[in-house]
Amino acid sequence: MKRPIRLPFLVAVALLAAGSVPVAAAHTRVRAPEPLGVTATAPVSAENARVGVLVRGGAHYCTASVVHSEGRDLIVTAAHCLTGSGSGSGSGSGGIEFVPGYRDGRAPYGTWAVARTYVGDGWKGREDEDSDVAFARVVSRGGEEVEDLVGGNRLVAGRGLSPVGEAVTVVGYPRARETPVSCTNISTAYGDSQQRIECPGYSGGTSGSPWIDARGRVVGVLGGFQQGGSTDDVSYSVVLGGEVAALYGEAASG
Repeated sequence: MKRPIRLPFLVAVALLAAGSVPVAAAHTRVRAPEPLGVTATAPVSAENARVGVLVRGGAHYCTASVVHSEGRDLIVTAAHCLTGSGSGSGSGSGGIEFVPGYRDGRAPYGTWAVARTYVGDGWKGREDEDSDVAFARVVSRGGEEVEDLVGGNRLVAGRGLSPVGEAVTVVGYPRARETPVSCTNISTAYGDSQQRIECPGYSGGTSGSPWIDARGRVVGVLGGFQQGGSTDDVSYSVVLGGEVAALYGEAASG
């Protein structure tokens, strides 16, 4: 266990969830960068600023990242990172805060209170490993939304879409570190509904880390099987299918 929109895009997500967009049109392969399977401290960059820690009780315990939405206030993480605090679709936050770009105890882009969480029925009902993805909306600060400050990656979700066989980069925060780690490798299938990646050093705290493809899109979230995996060297994610697309639509519409 690894824990302690513009309207055209919304339409695209809905079409993907319905299987109306050809997979080939939305999923062209990109050659993997080198080296693969090496974990290192994630560099300071505009892209990595979109990834941050979830904090509760003064300590960071999971990872989350900003995803693009019409309200510009949405983050994605693992469902198990938001449960145990009265969470559920449309529920309150349970005192959780999101700190994008966190490093060495500093919050260069401020601390953002989680206002509402969105967890799918599969997870709420029985903690189904295939439903271990969740969204949360954060409170604006001085009239500014989190995406206005750090930007947001687009989410790719829908039936028939999977990054299996492509290079993805996973950026996350181990609980034992005060800086994020990054690793790129080729994702592989784990059954029909999960995907896995071999990258060393993804220990407790990295649950919720985004899997980002070569186009800068979120195609996975660290979690799923055994809430992310039983070892630090192999991590898992749900394949982001129709259930995640529908949950994203609910969260993005507020």
